[in-house]
Amino acid sequence: MIPNSSRKRQRPPPPHHHASAIVEAFPHRTISESSQKLPRTSFSFNDPSTADVILRFFIDRSPFDSSNPSDSARHSDLQIYLHSRVISRAKYFSTLLSDRWQHQANNHNAGHDSRTIANCNNMFHLNLGVHDDPTVHLTVLQLLYTYDFPTVIASASTALEILPVALELLFEDCVKACVKFLEAVPWSEEEEKRVLSLIPLLREEESKELLARVSPGEDDFCEEMLHGLIEKAMYSQLNMAFVKVFVAKLLRDFSSRESARRVLERAFDANLRIVKESLEQYSSPDFRGDHNETEAIQRLHLHTAMTNGRHLLWLVERMIELKVADSAVKQWSEQAAFTVDLQKAFRDDAWRNIVPGLPAVMLRCTCKLASAVAAGTILSSRQVRMKLVKDWLPVLISCKDNVSPMLPSHKTLYLELEETFLRIISTLPMSDAQVLLQQCLSFSTRNVEDCPHLVTAFNTWFRRASQPPQMENLD
Repeated sequence: MIPNSSRKRQRPPPPHHHASAIVEAFPHRTISESSQKLPRTSFSFNDPSTADVILRFFIDRSPFDSSNPSDSARHSDLQIYLHSRVISRAKYFSTLLSDRWQHQANNHNAGHDSRTIANCNNMFHLNLGVHDDPTVHLTVLQLLYTYDFPTVIASASTALEILPVALELLFEDCVKACVKFLEAVPWSEEEEKRVLSLIPLLREEESKELLARVSPGEDDFCEEMLHGLIEKAMYSQLNMAFVKVFVAKLLRDFSSRESARRVLERAFDANLRIVKESLEQYSSPDFRGDHNETEAIQRLHLHTAMTNGRHLLWLVERMIELKVADSAVKQWSEQAAFTVDLQKAFRDDAWRNIVPGLPAVMLRCTCKLASAVAAGTILSSRQVRMKLVKDWLPVLISCKDNVSPMLPSHKTLYLELEETFLRIISTLPMSDAQVLLQQCLSFSTRNVEDCPHLVTAFNTWFRRASQPPQMENLD
């Protein structure tokens, strides 16, 4: 029977102990004075000359325990001398030593129960059962005398060993010291598991800070964190490349693919909207103001489009890597007005000196998405595949006609996108492929041998067109 207190706590499971040095130092089954290393009160710990309480430890072992019996014998009947005025600092002992509890205990004649008390010649005899080495219990009892919490509680592992015993004995000041220490220090993964197992035994005000470290306050806590990291990666001014590499790894390792999808789609939508608005404003400028002011605003629009275009490319790469780019492909295929604004911008000479890399960035986004579609990494509907080629093919043609001189990297990009568009066209119905292939004639070169991808595409279409109708074979 456990005594009631004004704030009843559940008794926690016994702690796991890692040492028995203190117990082994007591050959006569009592604790020697050499154990008194900490500062003492007016009463000395384990002083038989002044004690009025004898506390006997015994191993309260389950019959299913497989521990060495010799350990049980070695630790059984260990007794120490204590002082009621000191140990009453723990509410368990305070209640146990009260007149009411002594009366109940004597009436029930509890024998060797772990909560037995007897009063003989003004000496209280208490029995306390432990499940294992009583080292930690002895440490907590010493703390009742010394209150030297900073010296004893010097690591998270020590705090986690002492806390369950402090809870068991209702030693509130010790509980507070352990919790305060755990709040302030890092934990290993194993220590965190032990903290989580002890939190239910703490009162709400005690566990608040511990819970705040390990328990998110909102359902979308992880997504908000990921979104913030993506924004930092895109807008960080220092070591942007390193930050992007690190955030990309976090996204790859994140446990929830759907959360990563939502966060990336959110960032993709925001950046695409900025690029579209910037190009729209650049393509339809307001000339009512001062010429220099208008020119400065136009430069700003192009720079904004370029900066966010690079962010888009990085986002597209992450979405493809995680295989969550299906929504991005669909959106990219629905940009008829945007692709018209791009063609207008590329026919103007202003972008050449301001953002010469803008065409390549836009085409790389297109190429990444289109390649994923052509490879089957992203499974898109026929309508999406057709619109993707239909809307972005004119942009490719406009870049080839207006971007000069053509750098080797640009030539490689154009060729890759040409081949990718032709592969997608080969997946479309004959009627759609017929219209789109005619627009691909600009892929041809002076030497026919230099455009085998175009030759193959037309040969495939004509071979299919020459086949007899297959409808009757379906009957």
